[in-house]
Amino acid sequence: MANFNIRIMKIEDYEAVIRLWSNIQGMGMRSLDDGQAGIERFLTRNPNTCFVAEKDGQIVGVILSGHDGRRGYIYHAAVLPDLRGQGIGKDLLNHAIAALKTAGIHKAGLLVFASNEIGNAFWESQGWERRTDVYYRNKSLNEENK
Repeated sequence: MANFNIRIMKIEDYEAVIRLWSNIQGMGMRSLDDGQAGIERFLTRNPNTCFVAEKDGQIVGVILSGHDGRRGYIYHAAVLPDLRGQGIGKDLLNHAIAALKTAGIHKAGLLVFASNEIGNAFWESQGWERRTDVYYRNKSLNEENK
C-alpha cells in the first residue's frame, strides 16, 4: 500500500492537478471549464467536496465533486498510473462521498467515456451502476470552451 494523505483541494494545487490530469489518457478536459478560473469557481462553490491525494509532497490523485443541492456529481477523478491499485482512488472517492452525505446529498452521478476501460472498471468495482435507460445530452454555451 502506498503511504498517502488525503486533504481538501485548494486553488494553489491547480498547477499540479492540471499536470496530473493532462497526463491521464481519456480525461475530457475543456479549455475554460478546466482552466484555473473555472476550477477556482468550482472550488469556491464546492469548498468541502474536492480532494487531492499527496505522497511525499507530490499530488498523486484528485477528485472533484460537488452538488446542486439535490444531486451530487463526481468529476475528473484521477490517480497517477504508477500508483493505481493501491487504494488512492477508493480513498479519494470515499472522502468525496462522505462530504456529499454531510451536505445532505442522497444520490450522486458521474460520466465516464465508454472507451475508458480502466475508469469504467474502477467505477464498477466501487458499486456505481451503468445506466442504459437515459441519454446524456449537452450543448456548449461558449464556442471558446474547447
